[in-house]
Amino acid sequence: MVNIWANVLHVVGAPARATRRLTHAQGADRTGLGRLIELTAAHSAGDALVTVALAGALLFRLPVGQARGQVAAYLLVTMVPFAVVAPFVGPVLDRLRSGRRYIMAGTLLARGLLCWGMAGAVHASDAVTLFPSALAVLVLSKAYNVSRAAIMPSLLPADIPLVTANARVALFALVSAGAGAGLATGLSAAAGPDWVLRAAVPVFLLCGVFAVRLPRHVDAPDPEEDEPRPRWRTRSVVGSVVGEAMGANAAIRVQSGFLVFFLLFLVQDGHLRGVDPTVALALLAAAAGAGGLAGAAAGSWTRSRSPQLTVLATLALATVATVAAAFVFTIWTAAAVALVGAFAQGLGKLAFDAIVQREIGEEVRSSAFGVAETLLQIAWVSGGLLGLVLSLFVAGPAGLGVMSAALALSFGRLLTLRRRRLATRPATA
Repeated sequence: MVNIWANVLHVVGAPARATRRLTHAQGADRTGLGRLIELTAAHSAGDALVTVALAGALLFRLPVGQARGQVAAYLLVTMVPFAVVAPFVGPVLDRLRSGRRYIMAGTLLARGLLCWGMAGAVHASDAVTLFPSALAVLVLSKAYNVSRAAIMPSLLPADIPLVTANARVALFALVSAGAGAGLATGLSAAAGPDWVLRAAVPVFLLCGVFAVRLPRHVDAPDPEEDEPRPRWRTRSVVGSVVGEAMGANAAIRVQSGFLVFFLLFLVQDGHLRGVDPTVALALLAAAAGAGGLAGAAAGSWTRSRSPQLTVLATLALATVATVAAAFVFTIWTAAAVALVGAFAQGLGKLAFDAIVQREIGEEVRSSAFGVAETLLQIAWVSGGLLGLVLSLFVAGPAGLGVMSAALALSFGRLLTLRRRRLATRPATA
């Protein structure tokens, strides 16, 4: 019996030790970056459990027509209040810089409690309770992401660029989310989405405990009383470099939301003939997951010191892929554009985070990230609603043609803005 347990511990411990070596490489163990990577990976696994549970509760158990209504309602519920509440998250975090660890822990512990309540709402089919709780979980998740992005420069080892550090966090988070989604899918099929939400409770509660154990230097001194309070971060305030990167990422998020719901309902409506809907959905999901991993991996390998060019390149890549898929629309080109879109979204967001972390001072960095997360959330929801509506009226090529035109216009506008900026300020990269 002792030998059996020793073998079990060896099998479990070997991957854990290998993971720890990767997360703590290049000085990440000394600065605390390794702990943040592990915490964010566990946080992403919990988010994956919630996402799969809500998808099972809101979408796949309903007829296609009814599912559209439920999804549209969920998208609107997440967008409208989030646009009102989320901009205040950043200024609050900026005013409470000395308690960042506890704020991050609070978002995690609160999500654990909300998941327990949502499990009861799913079991009882109580949409009145479920939607506001899902919104609160989303806002708290964004608050965690804002805090995590704001503290990244304080945990950065000397020989790791910001894009690489962000990418390392994102890569482990994606792998963990994929594992969590696989586990959640099996548990949902076996016991129902309510039990998936119950399984998320201990994940978030443990993450809350680990958040408090982050290094103390992530907490910065609170601002002085006479220090100007953080304001709403408009494009003119954050600067043209951050504004351009934010616009490019917003366009990519619109495409991402559009692809998710447009392709999903095309498949469920049977517009991709000759392809089993289950196989098609699995292929699209696998392509999107692979694209996200590739984007994070590319960010971790790159040594680029010009993230602005990286952002524009990702938008250009997403545009070209969407145009090609519009001309030749099959399940394989749909999978390809899903892969490229996820790659562009992942790498573009990493570069954008690095730009904000470099260009925006610590005293208002959380505010800048809070507004950016709000804009990107609204962009994703807007794209999702557009895809949902167009799936009712047009086929695949026409829908992708509309998105191609929007992406091309956005890219042309941002390229023009960049050229004007470089012409007036030659020293700016």
